[in-house]
Amino acid sequence: MSNNPSPQVLPSTPSSDPKAANRARFELELEFVQSLANPFYLHSLAQQNILEQPAFINFLKYLLYFKEKDYARFIHYPHALHHLDLLQHAQFRSEMKKDEFFREYLHQKQFDHWRTWREASHLNSGKSEPELSEPQDQAHALNGAP
Repeated sequence: MSNNPSPQVLPSTPSSDPKAANRARFELELEFVQSLANPFYLHSLAQQNILEQPAFINFLKYLLYFKEKDYARFIHYPHALHHLDLLQHAQFRSEMKKDEFFREYLHQKQFDHWRTWREASHLNSGKSEPELSEPQDQAHALNGAP
């Protein structure tokens, strides 16, 4: 008998396998980006002052890589990318914190989109509502300003 212990095969851990670590990081970031599609989650982040933290703002800028074609294909909730864009603007982050009306407005717009996005009248109509792409446009719409 030999006194040498037999070598044990350990499963690869993310810290020992760079490819697995990259995959785990990507999956976490993907899950987070997709959570941004939820206006209630955005409001919660705003209420906790997380949207004001410089490190978090930098993280949101970093996550813009998900808009690239190679990464966007993994997104299941397209509103997540739209909200990620809006979160790049300080005014939007500020509006999310102010009150629940803005959260409800976003939620209703999201619901209306999902409810009607396949209707032929919306697909073929040349007279659609102007899209509110800038946070200041959305803030004006909330306040009833033209």
